[in-house]
Amino acid sequence: MVVHDHGSWGPLLRVGTWNLLHGRSVSDGSVDADRLRACVQLLDADVLAIQETDRLQPRSGMVDQAALAAEAMGAPWWRYVPALHGTPGASWRPAVLDDGTSAAGPTYGIGLLSRYPVTRWRVRRFTAPPVAVPLLVPGRPGLTWRLDEPRVAIAAVIRGPRGLMTVAAAHLSTVPGWNARQLLRVARWLADLPAPRFLLGDLNLPGPLPSLLTGWRQLARVRTYPAYRPAVQFDHVLAQGVNPRRVRAVRVLHLPVSDHRAVVVDLAVTQDPDAPLSPTQGFGCRNPAPTSRASNSLLATGSAPSASAAWYSSSGTS
Repeated sequence: MVVHDHGSWGPLLRVGTWNLLHGRSVSDGSVDADRLRACVQLLDADVLAIQETDRLQPRSGMVDQAALAAEAMGAPWWRYVPALHGTPGASWRPAVLDDGTSAAGPTYGIGLLSRYPVTRWRVRRFTAPPVAVPLLVPGRPGLTWRLDEPRVAIAAVIRGPRGLMTVAAAHLSTVPGWNARQLLRVARWLADLPAPRFLLGDLNLPGPLPSLLTGWRQLARVRTYPAYRPAVQFDHVLAQGVNPRRVRAVRVLHLPVSDHRAVVVDLAVTQDPDAPLSPTQGFGCRNPAPTSRASNSLLATGSAPSASAAWYSSSGTS
């Protein structure tokens, strides 16, 4: 287990979310396990939510992508939960098992990976809406009408650097209205788990809408989709019971994999939320900052919200 230490910043907790697009490169259409591994290592997250994750799919080289990502980031505690058996956009059926590593054949779902011990897991499933929606599908011109898929959320109670906390991962419906209803159900589903609480994932809801719907704080206000020229934020880091003064850095990364940008947020875990800040250098991770021009081009700074006090917020709805 690694605790990030940034000098005068003190120890940090890094949480992140990334829609993998099953490890596919938009530029050349290929899926390369080593490239995916390198991207996860670059994120250097302590807790990471991943979406559009393949397991034993021919299109992605029969790789267990959640296991690969967990190994790459050094996360002993992780869970992969399939949303469906089969292949999205082809033949599939809804998944019923919550432990995706025991399922036979190809599956597709989400993962939650942690360097800190997980004391409890919880899974929430959503059936697919009976409607088709027009989507931008990488490799196909224009919009493609496609039936939506079953959706899933994972929650973990984690023994973090300041005690118990809850982190959830979700990939919600592309159908307007359905995704909002799913988000509200996820928020209620998490209410009895220990605070502070984080919700990470591709929620398929734009910009400030998830925060407005739930009352949770948006810790990263960044555009994430499409990766090559982001116009909207679908990928979110929401928090309840977290003091926004603890946000030390927000990064959005344009990686050589996926049509979504990854988002990571660094939070101070010292007793004093007003501990002095030091200037960021490179990505600000525990490893030396990337020095190559190519590596630095992957990094972009997002905006963090402002003000309040303590690790736990005084407001129960923020």
